Amino acid sequence: MSRTRQLIDALRDKMGGAAPLPPPPPLPRVPEPPARVYPRRAEEKSAYAREAAAHTTALLGIGHVGTRYATDVVLQFQAELAVAHGAVGQELPDDWAGKNGLISLQSRVQSHREFLLRPDLGRRLTEDSLATLRTTARRGVDVQPIVADGLSAVACMQSGLELLAEFTKACEARGLTVGSPMCAKFARVWLEDEIGHEVQAKVAVILLGERPGLGTGDGLSAYLVYAPTVGKTDGDRNMMSNIHARGTVPKVAADRLAVLSKAMVDQRTSGVSLDLSHLTAELGEAAGRHPRAPQERVRLVEVQS
Repeated sequence: MSRTRQLIDALRDKMGGAAPLPPPPPLPRVPEPPARVYPRRAEEKSAYAREAAAHTTALLGIGHVGTRYATDVVLQFQAELAVAHGAVGQELPDDWAGKNGLISLQSRVQSHREFLLRPDLGRRLTEDSLATLRTTARRGVDVQPIVADGLSAVACMQSGLELLAEFTKACEARGLTVGSPMCAKFARVWLEDEIGHEVQAKVAVILLGERPGLGTGDGLSAYLVYAPTVGKTDGDRNMMSNIHARGTVPKVAADRLAVLSKAMVDQRTSGVSLDLSHLTAELGEAAGRHPRAPQERVRLVEVQS
């Protein structure tokens, strides 16, 4: 045995023996948990929660089981979040525009990841797309519609063509000339400024997939701007959101967008300075500044109790 080991053993004996730690105390008996700790109640919403839930699709008054959400609430949230993730992660195929008879354009974004990280690149066209636009698009029109993927290619592919066709028909019925149908990939809202300026349109309207919400990945938004040119701000635009089967259906949205476009051409302005007070009959609730009724919330998961 080495000298070091001898010294360590001697020190251990001096301090209390070779097993200095006391034996562990016996564990107390833990009773079995009851079969149901927190029984579910048929109605958990307060009067306030019931009233508030009628004015929003937000998750209000969802109740709890002990200190946690109920299982059906958690599963519903996860399912709705999956819908949103799936919509954001979907990429518009390169040949989709051509197959549907649209002029194919692309922003300066080179990949889907870059599109999510660099909004600024989604606001300008590539040189190739500018050349295509200048050689193939109709110029000097009243309204230039642009279908775009935005943050939901799912919405673009699902409802974009229908909304474009209905909007074109509604504009022409009001005596407005409409530009060549086109589609922009990796597009942000402000891309309409450059496109509208290039084709010398009075009004540019971009119809793009909107940022998905819980359970809604197929919604389109429309942004309209008069005298489009690079440098326009959000205050210069008018917009309509939640264009889908459970919100504002494409046919109704198209008519309202055509009314807005005609008002912009007549008043030669858009955004906060556009007067819609005399268009209540045609625009309905969209002409006012009051909250609108919430869209129907569709349950994606049902849990059997």
